[in-house]
Amino acid sequence: MIITKTVPFTKDEIKKLLEVFDIYIKTVIDIKKKICSAGCDRHFESEEILLENGSKQSNIWGGGIDLETKLIDYNSFINIRPNDNNTSNEIQDANIREQYKKLTEYFFQEII
Repeated sequence: MIITKTVPFTKDEIKKLLEVFDIYIKTVIDIKKKICSAGCDRHFESEEILLENGSKQSNIWGGGIDLETKLIDYNSFINIRPNDNNTSNEIQDANIREQYKKLTEYFFQEII
């Protein structure tokens, strides 16, 4: 189940998001509009939702959160964008990584 929102996820929503991978939730965040689309099987699914709702590609980044370890990762194929100076699956820009981290902590404050 994919849920897209601008406010933190509730505990019930987080339970639904875990239906795909049990302990891991894939997330795609528009760091400018502060919108998170989570619970996708593949990051591009949430990316499409954000693009359809007016997000700009350069503001959309993918990663996820492991609920057992509480670790946030910054890894997704949608992050490979040489035009945005990102040539890896990982978010390479330290500023963008920090924004992504803070937004993930905000959206998942119920569990972090």
